[in-house]
Amino acid sequence: MDSNRRSFIRGAALAGMPFILPSHIWAAETKPNSRPTIGFIGMGKQAHALLNNFLNQDVHVLAVCDVDTTRREDAKKTVDEFYAKAPEKGTAGCKAYNDFRELIARPDIDMVCIATPDHWHAVQILAALRAGKDVYCEKPLTHNVHESIEIMKAVKETGRVLQTGSMQRSSKEFRVACELVRNGCIGKVQRVECSFGGSPKPYDLKEDAMEPGLDWDLWLGPAQKCAYNPALSPRGVHKHYPAWRSYREFGGGGVTDWGAHHLDIAQWGLGMDAAGPVEVRPPEQAGAGNGGVLVYADGVTVIHKPGFGIDFFGTEGEVQVTRGKFTFTRNGEQIAKFTKREDGSSCEAQVVKAERAFLKDAKIKLYASKGHIPDFLNCVKSRQKPIANEQVGGRTAICCNLLNQVYYNRKRIRWDPIALKLVEGDPKWLTREYRAPWNV
Repeated sequence: MDSNRRSFIRGAALAGMPFILPSHIWAAETKPNSRPTIGFIGMGKQAHALLNNFLNQDVHVLAVCDVDTTRREDAKKTVDEFYAKAPEKGTAGCKAYNDFRELIARPDIDMVCIATPDHWHAVQILAALRAGKDVYCEKPLTHNVHESIEIMKAVKETGRVLQTGSMQRSSKEFRVACELVRNGCIGKVQRVECSFGGSPKPYDLKEDAMEPGLDWDLWLGPAQKCAYNPALSPRGVHKHYPAWRSYREFGGGGVTDWGAHHLDIAQWGLGMDAAGPVEVRPPEQAGAGNGGVLVYADGVTVIHKPGFGIDFFGTEGEVQVTRGKFTFTRNGEQIAKFTKREDGSSCEAQVVKAERAFLKDAKIKLYASKGHIPDFLNCVKSRQKPIANEQVGGRTAICCNLLNQVYYNRKRIRWDPIALKLVEGDPKWLTREYRAPWNV
């Protein structure tokens, strides 16, 4: 089996084929390492933060991958220097790859961390799952609705563990806010308001001189051919978030960037992790960049508009939450509030105050994660579902992508969140055209 498998891998890499193998092919191989091993795909700004976090966990980083030579070699150097200084945590000798398929093909790698642009996520996740790897992937989980559905299916089929980077679920202020809502502390929920940026636009940047050492064709991957511009893949090692998410071909704008965080918390607070909206409405104002509405089966609406972050409105009160800020009002009384230093106290203290007063004997207790990456690693060991698993990340991405579609097309969408099927709308809105040989 080993000989045949490795021959196939080499042939697939040379032929430029998408690397996808059934998970059972890998099942017979027993890994001798007691410490889990991991490889990283995509080594931009976000990946550096993830890499530094994982290096300080109980894992061994064996490989990094990036289509840009400078970023790839810089990541390799980071890993090797870390282990040179801390040999008790692992050994130097990190391998650096241009093509993610070579990294995924390694049977000695247990997990992958994916932090590539959104248009690559699904292809790389599916390849990793089918090669028997557990996956940590940045949010949003996918570029379109079809990809979310395929990933949810693949996790079920392969039995792998997947965590998406919606790390607000691992912060106490968000959990307590959702527990207050779920336990009726603001009465019956009427609506939720979520604040984040707008939709992306079609790619329109002018061609620039190609960056030496960049595999532009592989950067584009399943996206259609277009001219290189450093706004998409900045030259060398950069310390900012590139603009690729501002263009439809590669990302989903603010709707899938911060929307993947805030709509995720709206879903959690509404108890919709296994469901979602039944209708998505475009804004009433023509050409508006916000005002889209997600409508749930019970009539609750989630409205995209400027505001606090996530704002739950109920018949008896209101809960507001965003990073480092929290307020809770009940029957006109301010129970807890921290929005700025002048409020006194701290966000943590105000969250604890609300928790002690209203959740001591709560009937509904939500998953309490002590840290987003440690939660993933604990679930890799236990084989349980992590806090932002494929159902959570996939359904949040569906909310984001359906919302983007009503901005693009200015037409209502009706959706069946249980069957994961379109009821009203154009099926083309659920997917995209993939450039050969890539497909989902």
